[in-house]
Amino acid sequence: MSRHVDREKVLESARKVLRIEGDSIEALRSRLGEEFVDAVDLIKACRGRIVFAGMGKSGLVCKKIAATFASTGTPSLFLHPAEGGHGDLGMLAKGDVLVAVSNSGETQELIRLLPAVKRLGIPIVCMTGGASSTLAARADIVLDISVLEEACSLNLAPTASTTVTMALGDALAVALLEARGFTEDDFAFFHPVGALARRLLTVSEIMHVGDEIPRVDFGTTMRVALFEITSKQLGFTTVQDGDGKLLGIVTDGDLRRSLEMGSDPLSLTAGEIMTPSPKVLNANAMAAKALQLMESNKITSLVIVGSEDRVAGVIHMHDILKAGIA
Repeated sequence: MSRHVDREKVLESARKVLRIEGDSIEALRSRLGEEFVDAVDLIKACRGRIVFAGMGKSGLVCKKIAATFASTGTPSLFLHPAEGGHGDLGMLAKGDVLVAVSNSGETQELIRLLPAVKRLGIPIVCMTGGASSTLAARADIVLDISVLEEACSLNLAPTASTTVTMALGDALAVALLEARGFTEDDFAFFHPVGALARRLLTVSEIMHVGDEIPRVDFGTTMRVALFEITSKQLGFTTVQDGDGKLLGIVTDGDLRRSLEMGSDPLSLTAGEIMTPSPKVLNANAMAAKALQLMESNKITSLVIVGSEDRVAGVIHMHDILKAGIA
């Protein structure tokens, strides 16, 4: 294969970029302070939307941050500053918060919007590397995104500065979702389709219920229990009392262990051979949690329980694979 580049030089360049950007994020982390807390507090109290505005590369970063906010429960949108001056300013309303992003703090398209934003009584949070800039002077809260250098060898193309801006946006979004008590169920609501949605399925959405649940009583002979295991094709059966409370399970492994001990398992009852206190999950648990529990305990099935340990369903590893979770 022909080589058209100096491979070592390419790797050296890439490592330099990552070092500069990593150092820039570390510097941001070390100087994070009360102004960040104030921004989180302001946004959390907002009864409208969080509107992000920025030009060029900053605008692209704004779109990503706004999408992250929206997906984690904070209504957000992106306003293009140039279009804002030609009517799109109507996207802003009283009760909103404007997050204006400009590395220099002198982006004219943004600056020209500020008087109208102020007239609406909308608070302004700015992300800027220009602490003494026009944008910083007119903002209510200033978040410092300054970097010592861009990762670009010309020190011109926005690289480290956009990385820092995106990282700060992620920090805001995560701090907000934690402050709001945003849960896995809330996250699932905002991600109803796709791979994330599959990972956010609950056990109750894919478990076997009703007659599909293998079930025997404590005193059921193992001959009958074995038929139940075979007919339900899940590799085990639950052992329940008359009220549907889980007493234990009988698995293929229990049968093998009984044979290894020299006994005839078919002469025993389910209660005599069962494994008491098996691993269980609540029906509201995420299916991904069921997968984790199965993998960590090297098992292929779980019993799903409701109130008072009553059996609500069962789930097999195949159900998780079929749902596309693994």
